[in-house]
Amino acid sequence: MYGLSRINRMTVRERFMAAAGVVMVCAALLAAGRGLAFGAVGEILRVRFGGDAERTRVVIDLDRTTRGQVIQSGDDGHVVISLSGVSPPDQQTGAGRGLVRDFRVAGAGAASRIELDLAVSAEIERRFLLPPGDGVDHYRYVIDLKATGRAPMRPALRAERPSSPAERPVIYIDPGHGGRDPGAAGATSRESAVTLAAAQALKAELERRGRYRVRLTRDSDAYVGLDRRVAIARQAGADLFISLHADAGADPATRGASVYTLSEQGAGRAVREFTRGDNWQRSLNLPGRDASVDRILLDMTQRATQNRSAQLARTLLGELETADHPLLRRSHRDAGLAVLLAPDVPAVLLEMGFITNPEDERLLNDSRARRRLMRAVAEGIDRYFREPSGDAQMASAGAAGQN
Repeated sequence: MYGLSRINRMTVRERFMAAAGVVMVCAALLAAGRGLAFGAVGEILRVRFGGDAERTRVVIDLDRTTRGQVIQSGDDGHVVISLSGVSPPDQQTGAGRGLVRDFRVAGAGAASRIELDLAVSAEIERRFLLPPGDGVDHYRYVIDLKATGRAPMRPALRAERPSSPAERPVIYIDPGHGGRDPGAAGATSRESAVTLAAAQALKAELERRGRYRVRLTRDSDAYVGLDRRVAIARQAGADLFISLHADAGADPATRGASVYTLSEQGAGRAVREFTRGDNWQRSLNLPGRDASVDRILLDMTQRATQNRSAQLARTLLGELETADHPLLRRSHRDAGLAVLLAPDVPAVLLEMGFITNPEDERLLNDSRARRRLMRAVAEGIDRYFREPSGDAQMASAGAAGQN
C-alpha cells in the first residue's frame, strides 16, 4: 500500500478529512475534464488509424466542430494536440497503428488532449477538420503523420535490458474449467481442453519474451475451485490474472471474442467477502489499527485495481483488433465473476471466441491460429505494463490545465 507510514501518523479526523479532500478534488477534476464548468457539450466518439510505417492517418470522430492546437509536434517521440470544446470518450487508451505505437485521450479543462506515442520519429504533415457530408453524419479531425527517416526515438521493448527474475511481474494464467467441469461443448471439442491449450501457448509466448514470471492455475485436466484460483494468485503476489474461456450461445452464427472486467456490483461483493471475519486486514496487508481507515484503504485499493483491469481489457482488445481477430460488437463487458473478485490483483476474463460457432471453434483448435491469438494477447500484456496506470494519466491530465 502506498503511504501507509504517513497514514499511521494521522489522527482519525485527519484521515477522514484527507479522504474527503481526495473525493472533492477527484470530483472537481472529473467535472473539469468533462467540460461541465465551461459549457462544453461535444464529445469524441472514437479514434481511428490507417496507413503504414511510412505515413499514418489519425481520424478523430466528433459529434461537433472543434479547433485544434499542436502542443507537441513529434520531435520527442510524442504528438499532442488539444481539441477545444469536446470531452474525452470512456475508452481513453488504446493501441495505435503504423507510426503510432499507442494513444491516450485525456480531459484538459474545456478541451481534450490527443496524445500519440510514436513508434519511430515522425512529423505532422497536415491536419484539418472535415464537416459532416458525403454520407458521414459527424465531424472528423484528421492528423496525417509522415516518417522522417531518422532512427527510432527509443529502443523497442524487446531490446530493453532484461530484468532480474525477482523484478519480473508475476502473471497467473487461468485455463477455465477442467476435470469434472468440462465447460461448454462445441461440435468437436470441450472448453476445458481449448482453454488449457491456449494457456500453455500464452505461457510459452510470455516466457519467450523473458520479462515475466508465468504460472498456471492448472496444467492438466484437473478441477480447481474458483475461489482457489484467486487465492493461488493472491498468495503468489500476482501482478496480473487472466482467465481464458470459450463462450457459448444458442445461435451458432454468433461469434467473436470479448473481455470481462469486474462490475460495480461485483466490486461490492468482493469487499463484503474480504471483510468477513476478524483478520481480514491481515489478508490484505492493512494496518489493522482502525477498521474505518482500513475500509477506506480497501476501497481505494479496489478502485485502483478496477482501473488497471479496465486498462488491461482495452489493451487486449486493441491488440486483438489489430490482429484481425473477430470481436463481439460489445466486446468489453463487466460482471461479478468469481475469478475477478480479488481486490488487489488486476484481473480480466477473456472469452476467446464462441465454441458453438463452427469458424470460432476451428480457430480455437488450430495450433497456428491459437499461437497468433496468444501472441496478440502477449502484446496486449506488454503494452499494459509499458503504459502508465489510469491514476497516473488522470493526474497528468489534471496538471495539464487549460490549453
